[in-house]
Amino acid sequence: MGKSAHSTTKNLDHMAVKLDRDFLEPRVLGRLAGLPLHARFPMLGNVTGRHRSPIRGSSLEFAQYRKYVPGDDTRRLDWRAYARSDRFYIKEFEADTNLRLCLVVDTSGSMKYGIDGGMTKIEYARRLAGTLAYLASRQGDAVGLHCSAEEFVKEIPPKRSAAHLRFVLDELGKMDGEGATGLDKALHLVADKVSPRALIVIISDLFIEPAKLKSGFQHLRYRKHDVAVFHLLEQAEIDFSFDRPIRFVDREGNNSVLADPAMIAQQYRTAVQQYLDELKVVIRDAMIDYNVVTLQDKYDDVLASFLLGRTPKTARS
Repeated sequence: MGKSAHSTTKNLDHMAVKLDRDFLEPRVLGRLAGLPLHARFPMLGNVTGRHRSPIRGSSLEFAQYRKYVPGDDTRRLDWRAYARSDRFYIKEFEADTNLRLCLVVDTSGSMKYGIDGGMTKIEYARRLAGTLAYLASRQGDAVGLHCSAEEFVKEIPPKRSAAHLRFVLDELGKMDGEGATGLDKALHLVADKVSPRALIVIISDLFIEPAKLKSGFQHLRYRKHDVAVFHLLEQAEIDFSFDRPIRFVDREGNNSVLADPAMIAQQYRTAVQQYLDELKVVIRDAMIDYNVVTLQDKYDDVLASFLLGRTPKTARS
């Protein structure tokens, strides 16, 4: 039993070494390998794993051994197994389950925005999603992917296997930003299609009115999903530090406007701050794990902070 779990991890590691994808960096994967992905709430999976299950009672029976991963509860180490093998193993119970990670990536036209010479939002999203998918698979969890513009572009239900991870990464490599956003509708569809108690990670610039996102977030939480959001912004969208007349193009439509930034800067910044304030209220009320990210932030630092923030206090100490 323990051998099987160990073998699965080795196969995933071996496969990842051979992956030729520029959005998966061995340096980043190595740095984050010791930071497990935890759920904030009890999960429902289909096999035993490292995450709490809402199931209690007679189901608390020994199921198998699993190789120790940094962050595991040391109280569950089997010292007799250590004495026999000189390796650390964790006792798993049927009330521990695997996590289903469902990545929801915004592929609307605004996600192609980026300053010349830097990453676009879609490229940044690809790195976040690909790295999280790899880390989740590495610890034995299921991974799924939903790419959404005005409609769903791709839907991949969560599964656990090296071949499935490869499929998810292939689709991440193909995705592009095009068309209008339909994220508000997509959240309702994900809430309906994904079985309760999954980890839903949304990666988007949230280029939509906060009021339209509110019911989608609440629907996901009603289904008892653990919801996290990476809100991608280019620093220029916040600072609006343009210093000469410029043509602004709507990447989700065909409209453009030529404007002098000096004349509209204050009004623009006020509108952006109002939008962010309204969004924070919606996020807070729905108990969303909210992460504001600028494209100037190193994505491995962003993910390290995200993973550490989800680590249970007992594991940190």
